[in-house]
Amino acid sequence: MKKMLIAGAATVALSSGIALADAHLPFAVGEGDFSWDSLEPIKEIDLSGQQLTVFGPWLGPDQGFAENVLAYFADATGADVRYVGSDSFEQQIMVDAEAGSAPNVAVFPQPGLAADMARRGFLTPLGSDTGDWIKENYAAGQSWVDLGTYANEDGNDELFGFFYKVDVKSLVWYSPENFEDAGYDVPETMEDLKALTQQIVDDGETPWCIGLGSGGATGWPATDWVEDMMLRTQSPRDYDKWVTNELKFDDPEVVGAIEEFGWFARNDAFVAGGAGAVASTDFRDSPKGLFSSPPQCYMHRQASFIPAFFPEGTVVGDDADFFYFPAYEEKDLGKPVLGAGTLWAITKDSPAAHALIDFLQTPIAHELWMAQSGFLTPHKTANTDVFADDSQRALNDILLNATTFRFDGSDLMPGGVGAGAFWTGMVDYTGGKDAKEVATAIQNSWDALK
Repeated sequence: MKKMLIAGAATVALSSGIALADAHLPFAVGEGDFSWDSLEPIKEIDLSGQQLTVFGPWLGPDQGFAENVLAYFADATGADVRYVGSDSFEQQIMVDAEAGSAPNVAVFPQPGLAADMARRGFLTPLGSDTGDWIKENYAAGQSWVDLGTYANEDGNDELFGFFYKVDVKSLVWYSPENFEDAGYDVPETMEDLKALTQQIVDDGETPWCIGLGSGGATGWPATDWVEDMMLRTQSPRDYDKWVTNELKFDDPEVVGAIEEFGWFARNDAFVAGGAGAVASTDFRDSPKGLFSSPPQCYMHRQASFIPAFFPEGTVVGDDADFFYFPAYEEKDLGKPVLGAGTLWAITKDSPAAHALIDFLQTPIAHELWMAQSGFLTPHKTANTDVFADDSQRALNDILLNATTFRFDGSDLMPGGVGAGAFWTGMVDYTGGKDAKEVATAIQNSWDALK
C-alpha cells in the first residue's frame, strides 16, 4: 500500500489489548456540541459480561484516538472492549481467520483484502438495512455501499464493510500569500485550473511542483494523478472497470487519462526544474518550492498527509492552504473525490459486533474522533463544529460535497501492477516515452499475472 511505503520501513509491532470499559473519556458526556442524543439507543443495548475484540492497523496516536472512541461504546453498553493494533495487520488477520481465532471486528486499511476474506467465508454480512442507512446518511452514499460490497462464498454480492475514517487525495496545495500577491483566484473547474497554469507561465513564473521520487516506490505519486484524471474524464463505472482490468490499461480512455497528467507534468514551462526533474525529485521535497522566496512554484497536487513534509513551523490555513482538485465543467461528471479509508467488518459474529456497527452509524461515534485529530467522514449529520481545527473541517467539506468517491485504484490492483508496473511506467512516461507505449507495457505486466 502506498501509505505504508510513504512511512518507510517499519518494524513489526503489535499492541496488547486493554479493556476499555474503565478507560478515560476525553469529553464529558452531555457537554459540548456533540450529538449525545444519538448515544441513547446504544445505551439501551446491554452487553455486560460480553467481550468484544477489535483488531486494526493503528499504533501510536491513532490507536489512542480509536480506543477513546471505543471507550464510549464500552461505557454505554457495558461491553468489555479490547483493541489490538498491528503494523502487520494484513498478514495477521488472515492467519487468525484461518486458525479460527479471528477478532470480532477487523479494521481493514483497504477493500481488496476484505473482499478476499468475504469470498472465503471469513466475514459476516452487515445486511441490507445497513446498506440502506449508508445510502441515506453518507455523502455519495452509493459509492460507500459499492466499496463495501463483495462476493460471498457462493459468488453472491453482499455488504460486508462499513467505512469509518476516510482520507482525501483530490487536493491542490498552495500559498495563500503567493496567490494574493499575484492576484490569482482559486480555480473552480479543471478548465479554470488549466487556464491558471498557463497564466502563471505567461506571468513569467512556474505553476507546479511535482516529484515522483520515493526510493523503491518511485512513481507512485503519478498514479494518484492518473486516478484523479480517470475520475475527471470517465464515468465512475469505467474507473471501476479499469481497476479490475475489464477496461484495459492501453484502452483509449486510460491512455487519455495518462496524457491528461502529462499535460501538467511533461511541459518544461509548467514544472519547477523542468519536466526532466519530475521523476528524480523526491515527493517529500517537492512541495517546498511553494514556500521559497521567491516561490519556485504556486501549486502542488498531493493528499492530505503532505503537510508533514512542509517546512517546520508552516501553519495550514495560514502559510499553506488547499483546494479541491477540480472536475471538468464540460464533462458533467459531478465532483468525484479520490481517497482511501478504513472499513470495519465482522470477522467473528456476535451481538456485540453488530452493536458496534450500529454505534458507528451514530453521529457521536464520528464526532468523538473528529474532535481529536486526523479523522474525516462522509457522515452527513455529524456536527462538523466539533472538528479540532478549521483545516480538518475544510477537508471534510470536500468529502461531504463529493458526488462520487473512489478508492485509490492502484491499491486495488494486483501488487505487481499497482505497486510495480504502474509506478515504473509513470517514471518512463514522465521521462518522455509515449503514453500508449507505456500503457501497453503495464497491460502486458497485468496479462502476465493471469
